[in-house]
Amino acid sequence: MSDDGYAVGRIGEIAEGSGGTWVPLRRHFGVGAFGVNAWIAKSAGEEVIGEHDEEQTGHEELYVVVSGHATFGVPGGDVDAPAGSVLFVRDPLVKRRIVAHEPGTTILSIGAKRGEAYEHRPWEDNYDAILLFNTGDYAGAKQVMLEAVERRPDEAVFLYNLACAEARLGERDAAIEHLLAAAAKEERFAETAQTDEDLESLRDDPRFPASPREA
Repeated sequence: MSDDGYAVGRIGEIAEGSGGTWVPLRRHFGVGAFGVNAWIAKSAGEEVIGEHDEEQTGHEELYVVVSGHATFGVPGGDVDAPAGSVLFVRDPLVKRRIVAHEPGTTILSIGAKRGEAYEHRPWEDNYDAILLFNTGDYAGAKQVMLEAVERRPDEAVFLYNLACAEARLGERDAAIEHLLAAAAKEERFAETAQTDEDLESLRDDPRFPASPREA
């Protein structure tokens, strides 16, 4: 890194600090104008970029095969994509996916909404928390979510994941409070909570939100 108005790094080195699949370029460099990340396939046949659209964000996205060999899955059919291939998805409604042909295939992805200031997506913060959940570090996951909620207090998914961490830690009242707040902002979380193993310890509590289908 440099304090001279620019920074230099290597994808492989940045990947080592994030579990080796997601390469958090935007966060590593502090990019604020657009989203930029890289993804590295661990095996042939792996979806490096899962099928999705950007209807919710309105983002245009550009994907570059930095190394390896991939297939671009787009509405017109699969497109062979060796290293150096570029896919630009102008329409946020278009479904897209990228599958690796060989281990180590690396995809650079760049996106933002035309004409609007960029704001990074919640999944970046959630990714960190999920890694901690997977290792049983619920206290660490709680801290990540507390910091995320402080930055964006109205983000329902942050409140929900904070509730999950608190439930795992036995912090019943706080977990119920944050779960109810998440469900009040987005009804889907009341439904998700019905089967979420992280919230199992709370389901006998009379304050636990009912499924929207039972309302």
